[in-house]
Amino acid sequence: MIYLDNSATTKPFDECLDSYIKVATTYFGNPSSLHGIGGQAEKLLSQSRAQIASLLHVKPQEIIFTSGGSEGNNLAIKGIALQYKNRGKHIITTSIEHPSVSEACKQLTDLGFEITYLPVDENGVVSIEHLKNTIREDTILVSIIHVNNEVGTIQPIEEIGKLLEKYPKIIYHVDHVQGIGKTHLDFNHAKLDLCTISGHKFNGLKGTGVLFVRQGMRIKSLITGGDQEMQKRAGTQNVAGSVALAKALRLTMEKKDKNIKHLICLKKAIVEKLLKINGVKIHTPEESSAPHIINFSIDGLKPEVFVHLLEENEIYVSTTSACSSKNNEPSKTLLAMGVPEGQANSSIRISLSHENQVEEVPILISAIENAIKKLQHVMGERNGI
Repeated sequence: MIYLDNSATTKPFDECLDSYIKVATTYFGNPSSLHGIGGQAEKLLSQSRAQIASLLHVKPQEIIFTSGGSEGNNLAIKGIALQYKNRGKHIITTSIEHPSVSEACKQLTDLGFEITYLPVDENGVVSIEHLKNTIREDTILVSIIHVNNEVGTIQPIEEIGKLLEKYPKIIYHVDHVQGIGKTHLDFNHAKLDLCTISGHKFNGLKGTGVLFVRQGMRIKSLITGGDQEMQKRAGTQNVAGSVALAKALRLTMEKKDKNIKHLICLKKAIVEKLLKINGVKIHTPEESSAPHIINFSIDGLKPEVFVHLLEENEIYVSTTSACSSKNNEPSKTLLAMGVPEGQANSSIRISLSHENQVEEVPILISAIENAIKKLQHVMGERNGI
């Protein structure tokens, strides 16, 4: 099996599974309980929070455990909007955000908020000058995805943070779900106020995540009840999942530089081979893109059929983001980049992990070439050629 859909989800580290099982069976208490079993769970939760904070170079009280990227993004955007609605109701984001951001913003329009969606260039990058010109007196939030989940474009997060320093009333949120472990981002240097990560994108478990909320930042809770997570996210904490998340982040960060170099080599080898195939168009920009994502299209071929043909060879890729893959609509990211609708409607995403090896490249390319030939043959028969 060659698994190339790591932007959708990654395979959990064995160590994370072992930690989860150990905590879930031995330290299963509610961390809010006063008795000893609850105290053991609370200690593990606190240790996990401190470890994650250390790895991200932030403070433990700035780490809010969530169920993943979608909840983290919704809490950041809606929580800030509701908290600061009296200051202003203007939010700036981009035209290529993950659905958990774009749909959250769409919901806020029903509450009277105005959303500005920044356009991107042919590489999927926003203009800082355009952002600057979009800022208004009533702008309260700027939310920018770090690494686009479809094409891998990296936004100039630090440069945007430097610009926003001049506007102290504007809060800065970054969706770092696809970037964590694959790119470098210093939360403090980039002047982030909020930042979202998700455990299952870096070999942790599904249903785990973190929202970084800078100390002193007020945010309206979306899930009310108890006073867990510094009163920002009510509900009994997933202690076993949080321990597994901390372990996954530690293992990821320990090998980050080595794994990034490995991914760069793999990506380069695959792109070079793809460019030699007639009819293939690469949409991931050569510069300013993450090392693990390759987006391309093939003239005239249905991506769903292509995906299933590769699956017959136990090779797993995807069409667009996992959240949108069944909508059968053109990629909004590619359309925003100026890609023709036909290509945007036939794109394929390969997303790599450290577990993929260079020996898999010729197998992948051969399978792609065979799939194209098979589909072209079928199309030719249908057209009487």
